[in-house]
Amino acid sequence: MNLRPEEISSIIRQQIENFETTVEVSDVGTVIQIGDGVARVYGLEECMYSELLEFPEGVLGMALNLEEDNIGVVILGPYRHIKEGSVVKRTGRIASVPVGDGLIGRVVNPVGQPIDGKGPIKSDKFRPIEKIAYGVIFRGPVNTPLQTGIKSIDAMIPIGRGQRELIMGDRQTGKTAIAVDAIINQKGQNCLCVYVAIGQKNSTVANVVQRLTDEGAMDHTIVVSATASDPSPLLYIAPFAGCAIAEEFMEQGRDVLIVYDDLTKQAAAYRELSLLLRRPPGREAYPGDVFNLHSRLLERSAKLSKDMGGGSITALPVIETQQGDVSAYIPTNVISITDGQIILEPDLFYAGQRPAVNVGLSVSRVGGKAQRKAMRQVAGQLRLSLAQYNELAAFAQFGSDLDKGTLAKLTRGERMLEILKQGQFVPMAMEDQVMAIYLGVKGMVDDIPVDLIRDFEVEFLKYMKAEKAAVGEDIKSSLEITDANEAKLKEAIEEFKKRFKSQHGIS
Repeated sequence: MNLRPEEISSIIRQQIENFETTVEVSDVGTVIQIGDGVARVYGLEECMYSELLEFPEGVLGMALNLEEDNIGVVILGPYRHIKEGSVVKRTGRIASVPVGDGLIGRVVNPVGQPIDGKGPIKSDKFRPIEKIAYGVIFRGPVNTPLQTGIKSIDAMIPIGRGQRELIMGDRQTGKTAIAVDAIINQKGQNCLCVYVAIGQKNSTVANVVQRLTDEGAMDHTIVVSATASDPSPLLYIAPFAGCAIAEEFMEQGRDVLIVYDDLTKQAAAYRELSLLLRRPPGREAYPGDVFNLHSRLLERSAKLSKDMGGGSITALPVIETQQGDVSAYIPTNVISITDGQIILEPDLFYAGQRPAVNVGLSVSRVGGKAQRKAMRQVAGQLRLSLAQYNELAAFAQFGSDLDKGTLAKLTRGERMLEILKQGQFVPMAMEDQVMAIYLGVKGMVDDIPVDLIRDFEVEFLKYMKAEKAAVGEDIKSSLEITDANEAKLKEAIEEFKKRFKSQHGIS
């Protein structure tokens, strides 16, 4: 095709007129050292603390050390393909996670990516994982109970919404069981739950998720999982990610229960990162800011004032002890940050007392104000009487002659301990707990053999639901034991006791 000179000049003129230039400016650095999931990057002078950086193949890293001539970055994913000289780009985004109702019922990793095979997360809102906790002026009093459904805890170590209650004990003493029961018990209680699994086996997390699904609790639960096979940075940020997810709901005026299972493994992951980043080690090789690590996390749990919407985050951090040593570094740190602790004893666990709560060392510093009046009425002297029983039981082992008063206390204490035993995954309603504890505290079962106490309690509660439902409903609605409903409860107990004794041939 032959073009005339004027046609060529008009085409060139047109192209010049339509010519646009786009300049892309990106802050780029270079990897100067890489190993063990930690990279040293040169050239990102404007980088922010906790900013996400993009490595080759889309792998993200988080800036933790901002030094004079380089940046220490922890890598949140596979890093074998990253080499010295690899290009690193700034994203301009502080480490954040997706938040909102789209996460309810899902299992996600600490970066907010789904790992349950149910498709992408439906959320267009992100929150930074780190945030300064609300000040005292924005908080309200802890005055609403968070029922765990566990008799020994709701009676003697009550937890209020907005409280931080530490669960601690050795391996395999039932720490996770208490947390999972508390989550199951929030069904229908208008309380969302976030379960953060830190450093556990994949199979363990899968079992917890399956149990929550079977109990219908995943409908109000979000699981954030950083398993033992994940890199240390993910274990470090997992609790912060879970807390950011919970804060979104709290700021909407909703109540949230968050479980950190467990913070011992987070501290170990943070120690690993800190040593690799050449931060100076302190006691037990932990960095000097390991206390701050847990305090800035747990301080974010709060009960907001009515002006702020009245939402709350109740935290149940879990700490694993070594041979019951509650005076070790990390346990004492977290004890001093929280509002009380539930201490589990291996000896009680193996003796069949489950949940294996040590009544003498466990305490709730603020939950008493939130406890229902009905529970306070029946459980007021329970802790003291159990402490007395434990002392007398230790003394009675020597087989000396005991007076009637001492024998009566031993008899009642034995039966009270049986009533406080509770199976896993069977949380109880508040009114059922009150009626069960009433049996022991008031001596209603002192004449029932110890080995039949559990059967008596189970059958009694079935009887109350089937034939005397009005008594339980009255306690539930009035939230206290009045003279009228106490008289009806006593009458019902006497009626059932006659029936039970005749069935089991007790004179």
